[in-house]
Amino acid sequence: MLMEKDKIEELKQLKEKAKLGGGKKKIEEQHKRGKLTARERINLLVDEGTFTEIDPFVTHRISEFGMGEKKIFGDGVVTGYGKISGRLVFLFSQDFTVFGGSLGEMHAKKICKVMDLAMKVGAPFIGLNDSGGARIQEGVLSLAGYAYIFFRNTLASGVIPQISVVLGPCAGGAVYSPALTDFIIMVKGTSYMFITGPNVIKAVTGEEITFEELGGAEVHNVKSGVAHFLAENEEEAFRIVRELLSYIPNNNMEDPPRAKPKDNPARRDEELRVIVPEDPYKPYDMKEIIRRVIDEGKFLEVHKHWAKNIITGFARLNGYSVGIVANQPNHLAGALDINASIKGARFVRFCDAFNIPLIVFVDVPGFLPGTAQEHGGIIKHGSKLLFAFCEATVPRMTVIVRKAYGGAYDVLNSKHVGADINLAWPSAEIAVMGPSGAINIIFRKELAKASDPETYREKLLSEYRKEFANPYVAARLGYIDDVIDPAETRPALIKFLEILRNKRERRPPKKHCNIPL
Repeated sequence: MLMEKDKIEELKQLKEKAKLGGGKKKIEEQHKRGKLTARERINLLVDEGTFTEIDPFVTHRISEFGMGEKKIFGDGVVTGYGKISGRLVFLFSQDFTVFGGSLGEMHAKKICKVMDLAMKVGAPFIGLNDSGGARIQEGVLSLAGYAYIFFRNTLASGVIPQISVVLGPCAGGAVYSPALTDFIIMVKGTSYMFITGPNVIKAVTGEEITFEELGGAEVHNVKSGVAHFLAENEEEAFRIVRELLSYIPNNNMEDPPRAKPKDNPARRDEELRVIVPEDPYKPYDMKEIIRRVIDEGKFLEVHKHWAKNIITGFARLNGYSVGIVANQPNHLAGALDINASIKGARFVRFCDAFNIPLIVFVDVPGFLPGTAQEHGGIIKHGSKLLFAFCEATVPRMTVIVRKAYGGAYDVLNSKHVGADINLAWPSAEIAVMGPSGAINIIFRKELAKASDPETYREKLLSEYRKEFANPYVAARLGYIDDVIDPAETRPALIKFLEILRNKRERRPPKKHCNIPL
């Protein structure tokens, strides 16, 4: 029996109604704010024609506060799955035109359903956040909804990649779901995150502050480190998502996707010999070294604007995805501090969870000294980076470019914490501390008695540099696998990466580690 035409027509009308969300007027208001609608965002993000919606007809179940007459299909969120560069992804996109995108019971259940599906099939999960927060009319139902999502974020952590794109407000308890995911992307001028809003802050502390000053995209990219990427507009945010996914696997049981190599794996670069200044105190840009070593100079930097003394990001070597951690001598001389340690540790743990080999470029004078660092807990926070490298079982390679002093040498993927391959340039200095500090301690009494302390100091410094400020002492002990010509860095890393591809390493069985949080 053929389906009645009027039922098919009714279905079409209902689906069209669902697509309108809060209606044409609300959609116009969304556009006036400089923001796209939930469905427009999905269409920009996924491959054309690949999105399949789930639960388009869901509505809330409450009748209090006049909500019984305000039931809108979708309940403020569009959920489903699609493809990005041909790869399956699951996602939700909050619809600000429906109840301000606020989260209630059914809104949360829709998100949880696609999260469960993403976990079952092992596919990345993406959240497009644009919400006024908990739906007050639903009370504890909305609070429970957030908790159900948080629980799933935690279960999915380290199993499937989770990416949060904040495209509007994200306040109160709503911020914890993005915070539990792997990466947060924010958009200048339109997105913000905070636990407590400006009005409450003013009432409690008397402090007056704007939404942008409190939790805008630049604040969380530059000051707090909450966000990993800063986009100029929504289109750029989606481009970042697509690029990010190109480096990471669908789940923790797969290897990252390999791109077809377009750069000669044997390519030498003579310029690498002259980038590091002869003066050990003179800064330079470590990113220039990174760009010259990786495929085609393409580097997706993570946390670009925060803790600039350490560099983290994704690149390729002979088509293979790699995670890069490097000191940045251009900022705080590349010293490790609290923020750099946290930034580096988080990135290392992500790469290890998703089978992405790690490459570390070292030029570190040590940990940043000072009471602010000590009282801020540099001991605890610095050990996070140490812990992250120690527990990582992916292929791990280190290149010591210049300074590798003190405990920071140990922390930054040294041979002693399980690195697979450790290389050094001839300019490398591996020591407990810099020559000047070492001379002041070792020859303190002799310098005090010298008739010409400065001349004697220069003589001692010259002897110390010749004897200890070089990579050969460590190389003689096997702590450095080879000292290489800087021009050979790219082919050397590619050769070692190839032999490490099938690396297998296990750690003692345990429920979970107790990283120094």
